[in-house]
Amino acid sequence: MNSKFPASISRLIDAFASLPGIGEKTATRLVFHLIRSPENSSKELGEAASSLKTDLKLCEKCKNITTSNLCGICEDSTRDVSKICVMEEALDVLAFEKAGVWKGVYHVLHGVLNPLDGVGPESLTISNLLNRVEGGGVEEIILAMNPSIEGEATAMYLTKQLKDIQPEGLKITRIARGLPTGSELSYADEITLAAALSGRREF
Repeated sequence: MNSKFPASISRLIDAFASLPGIGEKTATRLVFHLIRSPENSSKELGEAASSLKTDLKLCEKCKNITTSNLCGICEDSTRDVSKICVMEEALDVLAFEKAGVWKGVYHVLHGVLNPLDGVGPESLTISNLLNRVEGGGVEEIILAMNPSIEGEATAMYLTKQLKDIQPEGLKITRIARGLPTGSELSYADEITLAAALSGRREF
């Protein structure tokens, strides 16, 4: 970072610039916006950021991000628990919920298989998903990985693992190609997500 800035400013610019989608120029603008803002604004931002990790936990059932043992979706008695939509990230759940097209429940993997980056099955919540299925009552698993190489590899691995435990009558489907290859669920619009979900196919 430019040595003309005091160390405290440079450090915060570097911190913002390390976030996805934020370059050095945007990071610098954010920092100087905070400098111009009232002191309580910066304090509130700092407190919110520091409490983020301490206040949040993973839902005991679906591994979505929540502040209690169960997330609001898993606590909702109107949801169809026989159908589980498997997502890469919690942000993907938010996109589906915003679209309002899914009335089942979710399971969040928190990533995809990527051996080059050292991400194997044990790094994800795959075992938790298999336990949910083995517990009974699940009729369909919808694999909603992003249409990437890693996403496809993860979907294939999950399919094999699910078939190995041989749950009776379990249907495994994949969301349709309403999503362009290489795109991400969290950036898709509601119409695209609805088309992808309604056109899901056997996997």
